[in-house]
Amino acid sequence: MPIKIPNALPATETLLNENIFVMTETRALSQDIRPLSIALLNLMPTKIATETQLARLLGNTPLQVELELVHTKSHESKNTSQEHLLSFYKTFDEIKDRKFDGLIITGAPVEQMPFEQVDYWDELCKIMDWSTSHVFSTLFICWGAQAALYHFFGVQKHDLDKKLFGVFPHRVEYRNSILLRGFDDVFMIPHSRHTTVLREDLEKVDGLRILASSDEAGVYAAMTKHGRQIFLTGHSEYDADTLQKEYLRDKNAGLPIEIPKNYFPNDDDTKSPLVTWRSHANLLYANWLNYFVYQTTPYVINDIENIK
Repeated sequence: MPIKIPNALPATETLLNENIFVMTETRALSQDIRPLSIALLNLMPTKIATETQLARLLGNTPLQVELELVHTKSHESKNTSQEHLLSFYKTFDEIKDRKFDGLIITGAPVEQMPFEQVDYWDELCKIMDWSTSHVFSTLFICWGAQAALYHFFGVQKHDLDKKLFGVFPHRVEYRNSILLRGFDDVFMIPHSRHTTVLREDLEKVDGLRILASSDEAGVYAAMTKHGRQIFLTGHSEYDADTLQKEYLRDKNAGLPIEIPKNYFPNDDDTKSPLVTWRSHANLLYANWLNYFVYQTTPYVINDIENIK
């Protein structure tokens, strides 16, 4: 089944060229079905790239998804045009009275700042609190996961000695997790961050279960009871060249940057990167949509508020 997105969204052409089944708003009006309503709070500066990456994964399942793009009102984007935001995005004020089957909160390049110094922190806290009664399952990614763990449970983030940068092997720790159903014993996930959360801090949180981790990258996936909140520290949604662009940007600017690990063949940055995470990325989002959203969310979406 397709993902429903606005007619003129730049991601539409990209996804169609990749044979991802896309349904525009116009065609969707003729469908007699309640699609899953998924909100994407996009905190990344490269909004078009991020919305395309996540739309690609959400659209590659048998479920029909209606994607609502959301941005913060309290932060002015410097990398995405106002025209794009006005055409395709809504603010929290415009969607706060609605219920959603799922919500994705992305990472953001603010991880080395104290949470309270981020200019949209108060608004983000309101959105996270709102999600507990208006969203059935919320997926927090990278800095979004750190922000949620801090806001809800007081878990602090910690600076790393150097940037965690590359694609790292992970192991499933909790074998009964349906979020990771079908995963291999070892699977690869890209990371690009300067901070981390500690296992011992997560293990102190009552009701929080660690699902998967990496010897080098630390805890990757954790969730609360019934998967109402899922925390991912890596970027399974990344395109093949996302780390490459980041690496070459910093290298060409003369900034200190190491070659991303387990990414270029023989660590040769003149060669095309090896993509080793795509199949698990698709499986992760398919499992989330199927087991934590589609099969468990109430058909009458307004009933979400009454489910604990």
